[in-house]
Amino acid sequence: MRALIQRVERAQVEVDGSVVGSCGEGYLILLGVAPEDDEALVERLWRKVAALRICEDDEGKTNRSLADTGGGVLVVSQFTLYADARRGNRPSFTGAARPELAERLYERFCALAEADLGAGRVGRGVFGAEMRVSLVNHGPFTVLLDTDELGWSSSRG
Repeated sequence: MRALIQRVERAQVEVDGSVVGSCGEGYLILLGVAPEDDEALVERLWRKVAALRICEDDEGKTNRSLADTGGGVLVVSQFTLYADARRGNRPSFTGAARPELAERLYERFCALAEADLGAGRVGRGVFGAEMRVSLVNHGPFTVLLDTDELGWSSSRG
């Protein structure tokens, strides 16, 4: 599983010209799912994101988490985080999970965020839709969390 986290002043996602999800100060999270990922891995990743201290304190140091700031999140599914462009110029996406699994785990991640932060602080994209994502990046500050690189594995593997 991969989460590309951008600290934002605000972010929103549109589908067919209508805003379907947004957040104020907090994180835009682009979430990619791999075929071997499962619910246990989703829960572990959410806990890591929620505890991540990338928000500024009163002295401008990155010492605060979402819980400390009262920030929100906008979560957008992003299978292209598993793009493989090592061969040729057209990326392959075979490293991404099939849509049925990816959607289930994406929804679980969003549900965990809502349970922790409250539904009013969590915006969502529309799984599988053509989306327009806009944001004002604060920093810019972007972090990539890759569960493989963190040494985590699914309970199946």
